[in-house]
Amino acid sequence: MKLFASLGRVYAIMAKELVQMRRDRMTFAMMLALPIIQLILFGFAINTDPKSLPTAVYAEDNSPVVRRILSAFEQSGYYQLLRRADSPQQGSDWLAKGEVSFVIHIPEGFTRRLIRGEHPQLLVEADASDPAAASNAISQAREIVNQALGTELKGPLQYLRSPPPQVDVVVHKRYNPEGITQYNIVPGLLGVILTMTCVMITSMAMTRESERGNLENLLAMPTRPHEMMLGKICPYILVGLVQTLVILSAAKYLFDVPFFGSLGLLLAGVMVFIFANLCLGFTFSTVARSQMQAMQMTFFFFLPSILLSGFMFPFRGMPVWAQSIGEVLPLTHFLRMVRGVMLKGNGMPELQQEFLALTLFILVVGTVAILRYRRTLD
Repeated sequence: MKLFASLGRVYAIMAKELVQMRRDRMTFAMMLALPIIQLILFGFAINTDPKSLPTAVYAEDNSPVVRRILSAFEQSGYYQLLRRADSPQQGSDWLAKGEVSFVIHIPEGFTRRLIRGEHPQLLVEADASDPAAASNAISQAREIVNQALGTELKGPLQYLRSPPPQVDVVVHKRYNPEGITQYNIVPGLLGVILTMTCVMITSMAMTRESERGNLENLLAMPTRPHEMMLGKICPYILVGLVQTLVILSAAKYLFDVPFFGSLGLLLAGVMVFIFANLCLGFTFSTVARSQMQAMQMTFFFFLPSILLSGFMFPFRGMPVWAQSIGEVLPLTHFLRMVRGVMLKGNGMPELQQEFLALTLFILVVGTVAILRYRRTLD
C-alpha cells in the first residue's frame, strides 16, 4: 500500500481541472463576481439605520416656533421634508401609496396653546409596515421636538422650558402599529420563494432538454419561439399559484397576518410576477449550457434581489445607486404590491405603478428570450 501520492499524477489532475475551469468561463466568472458583489452590497448598500426618509407636512400653524420644530426634524437627518399636504387625507394617501414614510401634522392654534401652557399635540403618522425602516426615526421624534423647543423658548417664554415636556408628541404607527415582524416578513416571503423557484425551474427546463438529448426534437417541431416559450413556462404558473395558496394560508392561519385588500387584485399581481420570473428563467436557459450553470445564474440573480428589494433591509436606507438597481428587480415591486394589499388595503390606483413596472420587465426580458432562442435555431 502506497502512502505517498505521486506528484506527477497530482499535477496531471490539477492541469485537467484548470483546463476545465478555463472552458467553463461562466462558472469561473461567477466565482470571482459573487464575492465582489457581496462586498459591495454589504459594505456600501446595506444600511439598517435609514436616514433622509421622505416626509410630508400638514401644518395649520406657521409661527416661528413651528418653523423651528420642522427645521429640527429636517436637521435630525432622519426626516426629509419633501411635500406639503393640503389636507390630512392627502397625507394619508401619500402614506398608503408609499410615496412618503411620515406625515407630520401640526394643528391650528398650536403656538397659541403652547404659550398658554396647554400642552398642544403634534401628530407624527408613520408607515410602520416595515418596522425596521421607521423605528429609529420614530424613537427620535419626541427628542427632536424637545430640543427644538429648548432653543426657541427664550426670554418671556423661558418658563415653558421647565419639565414636563410642553408638547405632546403623538406617534401613530399605521399598518403595523404593534411592530410585529411577521406582518412584514411573511408577505415578503411569498415574493422571495416565487423568485427562487420560478426562475430556477424554468432556467433548468431548456438546459435539461439539451442534456437529455431532447432539444433536437423540440427544435424540429413547427413552433415559433414565442410559442415555445409560452408552452414551457405556462405549466409552472400552476406551480407558482399552488405555492401562493400555501403561503397565504400559512400567513392567515399560522401567523395571523391581516389581509385588508382584495384577494383578486393580489392574485392578479401574483400572476404578473410569476410570469415575469418565468420569462427571466427562460432567458437564463438560452444562455446556460448545463443545469449547473442555470442554477448558478439563478443564484447570481437571487442574491441582489433579496438584498436590494427591501425584503431583508430597509429599501430607503440604501444609497441612490443601490435603489436604482433595486427598481429594476421584479421582487422590489412585488413586495410593495403584496404588502400594500395585505397590510394597507391598497387598490389598483395605488399599485398601478408596480403593475406597469412588472409589465415592462416582462416585455423587455421576453423579447430578449425570444431573440436568444432564435439564435439557437440558427
